[in-house]
Amino acid sequence: MVRLTVLGSGSSGNSALITTGRATLLIDAGLSAKQIQVRLEAAGHTLDQLDGILLTHEHQDHTGALEVLSGRLPLRLYCTPLTQEHLLGTLKFRSPPAWKLISTGSPFEVRDLRIESFPVPHDAVDPVGYVIADEESRLGVLSDVGFVTNLIKDRLRGSDSLFVEANYDTQLIEADTKRPWATKQRIMSRHGHLSNDQAAELVEALAHPGLRHVILGHLSDDCNDPARAIRRIQEPLHRLGIKDTRVLCAERRACTETLEVAHRRQVHAPAPDPAAAEQMRLL
Repeated sequence: MVRLTVLGSGSSGNSALITTGRATLLIDAGLSAKQIQVRLEAAGHTLDQLDGILLTHEHQDHTGALEVLSGRLPLRLYCTPLTQEHLLGTLKFRSPPAWKLISTGSPFEVRDLRIESFPVPHDAVDPVGYVIADEESRLGVLSDVGFVTNLIKDRLRGSDSLFVEANYDTQLIEADTKRPWATKQRIMSRHGHLSNDQAAELVEALAHPGLRHVILGHLSDDCNDPARAIRRIQEPLHRLGIKDTRVLCAERRACTETLEVAHRRQVHAPAPDPAAAEQMRLL
């Protein structure tokens, strides 16, 4: 069973933990190295247990801990060649990572996990999303992305749980007085971030009765509101008659609870054979 623990998600830093009975992976490492260590321990894990780090893209709020972590443990980094090239040119690794270069669209395995990346539109050199699965469960991961493509929908279809960006509420960002208009345009552009409305449209396209969780990430502190985001995602689910899907927002400053990605399969014992039971009684 795949389990997800979001260590933290927001504009200042993003990192999530994926575990199974055999594998322990991070998705991104954008919190401080100290916070990653503290929050891993809060979730019952340690840095030494990590099998690697899956990188979605090179931005600092997804890679900020890599320099420090490289001095504490042998890093195994999974990313595209273009992302590797950028990081080698901008970061000062204390010890060289073990690079595991991935080909977008080609699946690879880490212990009992089967992982596939897919391209997403964002203002990074080669950003990707992930589908992470084992024999029991399938998790779709969509971090920073400007708009939802048909390919994204196709790759995420059939997920038991979804981690999806819901960065801003359109009304709140338009009313925001802190950001220059140029910054707002970049955030709302086709290579920026997803709004609550865009995330809701994606969830509506992917909804099915077995969808267990929708975890919303990368919420803006001042241009979004968790309660508002959750209501917006629940609207299409309830309209479709899907009321068992749990919608929650990832925490920025603390771990989100550990979630089992799929419902556990119920193993039913076969019904007793009345004739056999009677025969046993007579023995």
